[in-house]
Amino acid sequence: MGGKEEIGKMWELFRTFFHIGLFTIGGGYAMIPLIEAKVVDEKNWVNREELLDLMAVAQSCPGIFAINIGIFIGYKLRGIRGAVCCTLGTALPSFLIILFIALFFTQFRDNEVVEKIFRGIRPAVVALIAAPVFKMGRMAKIGLTNVWIPIVAALLIWAMGVSPIYVILLAGIGGYLYGQIKDGNL
Repeated sequence: MGGKEEIGKMWELFRTFFHIGLFTIGGGYAMIPLIEAKVVDEKNWVNREELLDLMAVAQSCPGIFAINIGIFIGYKLRGIRGAVCCTLGTALPSFLIILFIALFFTQFRDNEVVEKIFRGIRPAVVALIAAPVFKMGRMAKIGLTNVWIPIVAALLIWAMGVSPIYVILLAGIGGYLYGQIKDGNL
């Protein structure tokens, strides 16, 4: 592959993930609809099933969810260089926005209008996170027979203070054992 073509592909990865990082408010989970629209629907870089698997792995790995997704998709498409391009594309918008805010924060920190704006944004961020959760539930084929699993996991983490690490480990072990039983190996 020629050098210009390779640079073009890297630029496309960077630009796509920069756009995702720039136009999503609320963190990694709020990015899921935009990631799906760009990476699955528009670019056809991965299919929905692969994206669901990548999201599961990204959530299980240490680090920022959106960065992890960028790393996995970039690596799948272009190797280490692709992972670096997607990572920079995802992180750079937040870095620049925070830098800009930090430069002027003292000037508007006590501004009542700004405070009201942030108060109004909070419920929208919750909706931005809730919508992909329900969509992921459909993609993961969560139905009446297994809906108890995410409910119990959420209650363990939220109500009982169990570390998400233990919940992920337990879910992985449970999934493995279920697969072994289903395949007749246990």
